[in-house]
Amino acid sequence: MPRVTWQPNPYVGGELAVVIDCADLDRAAAFWSAALGYADAGGESTTYRSLLPADGFGVEILLQRTQDEKHDKNRLHLDLRTRDLDVEVSRVIELGATMQTIAPIEENGWTWHILEDPDGNEFCVLQPPADYWLPEKTD
Repeated sequence: MPRVTWQPNPYVGGELAVVIDCADLDRAAAFWSAALGYADAGGESTTYRSLLPADGFGVEILLQRTQDEKHDKNRLHLDLRTRDLDVEVSRVIELGATMQTIAPIEENGWTWHILEDPDGNEFCVLQPPADYWLPEKTD
């Protein structure tokens, strides 16, 4: 397993991490590491697995194995913003995601699909308006 040099992402009261519940740590680690380009930090725990940004910058994703079954829509989800919606949707489906929308949703220049990871957790793949990617003007 490659060693990742990573600095925790601070917030006003400490360090920020995003926790994703899953039934199978190995399956979730494989999916989210590939989807996000993160490194699986491994470890001996059978309950938790840390995924860290491969380049050292970003929020830790902490996978938490749970026996709880998912019943309703997530109240928190990840958005993956991309320049090419179709290419990114195809890529995460090949990794094991499941499409939840038939046609893309469009609102205020943003276009997206809703998908589920292998554990049924919703996430979105979004293509922002073209001007989103332009550098900000400084006067």
